[in-house]
Amino acid sequence: MPRHVAFLRGVSPMNAKMPDLKRCFEQAGFGNVKTVLASGNVVFDARAGSERTLAARIEAAMAQHLGRRFYTIVRSTAALDALIAADPYAAFRVPPAAKRVVTFLREPRKERVALPPEIEGVRMLAVAGADIFTVYVPQPGNPAFMRLIEKTFGADVTTRTWDTVKKCAAA
Repeated sequence: MPRHVAFLRGVSPMNAKMPDLKRCFEQAGFGNVKTVLASGNVVFDARAGSERTLAARIEAAMAQHLGRRFYTIVRSTAALDALIAADPYAAFRVPPAAKRVVTFLREPRKERVALPPEIEGVRMLAVAGADIFTVYVPQPGNPAFMRLIEKTFGADVTTRTWDTVKKCAAA
């Protein structure tokens, strides 16, 4: 049975407990459910269905079982494995202290997006389909990274560090 990862936007230990999310997915009929970290990453098995269909099913289950829903983007672990193997950061000079992050969209943009120049230490490197690859050097109290992502792609996205993506694909 195909394995998938649901990346839920805006989840934290303060607004969703991982055991509750796990139970919600199980009640929705998904198998072999596992949460990864405490930031809204749920790995699960599901029979056939598009990523968009699975996301809609997950959001409906959250509304029913949790009383709220989190914007959900689904990727297959096979797609994540291919992404990791391709290492989209290898072609760029990335400062050693920089965070590598992937921003996920539900589907690729129809129009081509011009990537903005480096702003306040944030640099968008590439867009591949529905995935955006960014690096930034963390600076206390500087939300420039998410401001730039949302200004360029809107709020219907979710972002994970490269290390978190690897952990989810391996779970």
